Amino acid sequence: MAPTLKLISTDFDGTIFAEFETPPIPAGLTRLLGELQTRGARWVINTGRDMSSLMESLGRSHLTVQPDFLVLVEREIYERHGGQFVPVQPWNDRCAADHAALFIRVADAIAGLADWINARFAATVYADPHSPLCIIAGNNGDMDAIHARLDQFAAGVPGLTVVRNDVYARFSHAAYNKGTALAEIARRTGVKVPEVFAVGDHLNDLPMLRREFAGRLATLANAVPAVTRQVREQGGYVSPLAQGEGVADALRHFLGESWPSRV
Repeated sequence: MAPTLKLISTDFDGTIFAEFETPPIPAGLTRLLGELQTRGARWVINTGRDMSSLMESLGRSHLTVQPDFLVLVEREIYERHGGQFVPVQPWNDRCAADHAALFIRVADAIAGLADWINARFAATVYADPHSPLCIIAGNNGDMDAIHARLDQFAAGVPGLTVVRNDVYARFSHAAYNKGTALAEIARRTGVKVPEVFAVGDHLNDLPMLRREFAGRLATLANAVPAVTRQVREQGGYVSPLAQGEGVADALRHFLGESWPSRV
């Protein structure tokens, strides 16, 4: 029997992966994802991590199945070919070019924003290959204030947006996020929106937790309130379970009674 879910997009940290659990990705969820892949579904890990960070954590998780696609730093797409993940083109090249052009336009303002943050908060402010301004705040209250200031700045720059996860934030191009990357994967694989499942727990998941990109939306008991609210407002499923157990529960919810409960 073919699954009704043909494309499964899961956030990583706090969704399928729990750092201090053993194993960090539940065995039951791994078996379920593997069975879905066997029946033709494709699995996407859709994360804010970069390649090296994700691969290190996946290696420690001792997974018996592998995702078919990765979305990294919320925007770059990689497809698994054999034992390696290769960049999806022209998406990644276009993504890099558009970000480079955007960040040139805001370059002169970065020092002033960094000074504003450093004068008010005990935060770590730096640049990396993915953003000219990255912030790690000391707590969520500080990040709320920093986020508001960055949103205010971004509102005056066409195409600029702020991506936040917990106490972490950075700039990005508004055309590239977890949702638009998922839509590109669906387009490439010929999967229709009603056949797409998406699950996440934090603010950077909000762009993909939309009916525009996934017909089956889910979140977890450990999700932040904004995510729970958005999923509920769109008729999605809020699992009473947390993290990986919640993802397995949400998948079974949408697969229905005909799906073997033992998987």
